[in-house]
Amino acid sequence: MLTRLVLGAAMSLAVIAPALAEDRLPGIPAEQQTEAQRKASEDFLAARKVPVFGPFVPLLRSPEFMTNASNMGLHLRYRSVLPLRLSEFIILLTAREWTQQLEWHIHQPIALKAGLAPAIVEAIREGRRPDAMGEEETLVYALSTELHRNKAVSDTTYKRVVEKFGEQGAIEMAGINGYYTLLAMSMNMAQTALPDGAVAPLPQLIR
Repeated sequence: MLTRLVLGAAMSLAVIAPALAEDRLPGIPAEQQTEAQRKASEDFLAARKVPVFGPFVPLLRSPEFMTNASNMGLHLRYRSVLPLRLSEFIILLTAREWTQQLEWHIHQPIALKAGLAPAIVEAIREGRRPDAMGEEETLVYALSTELHRNKAVSDTTYKRVVEKFGEQGAIEMAGINGYYTLLAMSMNMAQTALPDGAVAPLPQLIR
């Protein structure tokens, strides 16, 4: 009985620990930024109409890297041949794969607003394959999970994705997975904090 209690307590701590971890690379006050960081922050604001936020906060330590990452994100989010519903689905799959709380916190409401079914979103949050998906979501799920878990894509999945979305759609699908993996890895390393008052939305998965 005692062993079960100890294990249960350890698992509970494992669930809340990421939400309580200290942010290693928090926002840099404007007066403490280097000239290159100030220029990158100004360019970011001009391009996105908002100050540096979320995943770009830790990336600001490398200003040119942050600017290039932001530009790539703008293309993959807003100029991809994939509809927003599907690109946001990929982002949620990536956030779940890396248990990246802020990535999920930002994109879950966007995905729902873009038309991704709530049942699909909840299944991904819980770490399971959604019970019912349309053809497009099924293809996105197959390619994304194969990339994350097998580090490759089967001939069958690749053929079906290209038939449905074209070669540009296939490469952008891979690109969105890779780009949001980059952001997830950076934020996990930096222990990037959720906004004040936000509760970590993703349970820890046991694998």
